[in-house]
Amino acid sequence: MKSYVTNFLGYLKTERGLSPRTLQAYRRDLEQLLVYLGAEGIDRPEKVTQHHVRAFIAQRHRQGLSGKSLQRLLSAIRSMFRWMLREGFAEHNPATPVRAPKSPRHLPATLDADTIGQLLDIPCDTPLAIRDKAIMELFYSSGLRLSELATLRWEQVDLGSGMVTVTGKGNRSRMVPVGRIAAKALLEWRKVWAKFAPLEEPHVFVSQRGNPIATRTIQARIRHWAQRQGMPQSIYPHLLRHSFA
Repeated sequence: MKSYVTNFLGYLKTERGLSPRTLQAYRRDLEQLLVYLGAEGIDRPEKVTQHHVRAFIAQRHRQGLSGKSLQRLLSAIRSMFRWMLREGFAEHNPATPVRAPKSPRHLPATLDADTIGQLLDIPCDTPLAIRDKAIMELFYSSGLRLSELATLRWEQVDLGSGMVTVTGKGNRSRMVPVGRIAAKALLEWRKVWAKFAPLEEPHVFVSQRGNPIATRTIQARIRHWAQRQGMPQSIYPHLLRHSFA
């Protein structure tokens, strides 16, 4: 199991670009899981059941872990098994039906990687879905403000170097990196972009009528996908922006 954890952490670092602090939190949580599974004699992903995950969470609860920490721990396990499913290393996600005790709290200012993964895992079977995927990936990858993303022009995007130049508050320009997955999503959107916009249109994201996309449309589309993906809470651009690592 250790090799799967190592490869998953590598995926989070290279593909999702998570910060060293966040990666360390994932490593700590998943290594605790490895210790528990090792004591149970489990060394393969397919041997892990929801009973094992539930028992592990209960054990950590008895050891005094807070509800918030338990939620984070469970999120890390779900994320790893979701990755294993995509890579063909596992046949099911044993953490999906497990729920951790909740701590009273307000709506979080950020989303964990498990929730982000659930939101971004949308079917890109229509041009609009391809556009929306690119929007959400760019929010998460680069932390752009809503207004910056809505007014983004193709001349500001350099996918070769993986950078986007944006003009923010105070009319100040800054360069922000674009992650590999976000860059791929933008390339896919570029392929179908001409179906909506005339060639002289400079804006990256446009409506079905070919006009620059409105901020309220972006907000509505993110809410649409959050509901479509069965998200348990309200999702809006500000959350995506502040969830990028």
